Amino acid sequence: MDWNSLSNTAIVKEIGKRLKEYRLQKRFTQQELAQQAGISLFSLTQIEKGKPVSISMLLPVLRVLRLLDNIDMLLPETSLSPIEIMKLKGKMPQRIRPQKRKDGYGTEG
Repeated sequence: MDWNSLSNTAIVKEIGKRLKEYRLQKRFTQQELAQQAGISLFSLTQIEKGKPVSISMLLPVLRVLRLLDNIDMLLPETSLSPIEIMKLKGKMPQRIRPQKRKDGYGTEG
């Protein structure tokens, strides 16, 4: 599936559909999964319908379905080359500031 070609709404719906499929495959009722995840039945039905919910609602569902390890595929740890590490000298940037325009206002662009 080409996730980049989908709208945010379509991605949320696909995630909900897949979570429902996993729930059914693991033979949980919605009530059982919601209870074990510590969320309301309403929240779980919203997730499965593809409605936007906070990540704090999604994580316990993934935990109960034993899917949390898949987060590594979603957001793999970044790896720096030895040269990049030497350049940073142990200092990882905390934020990136926009470049100043030559006239001193706003950002270049």
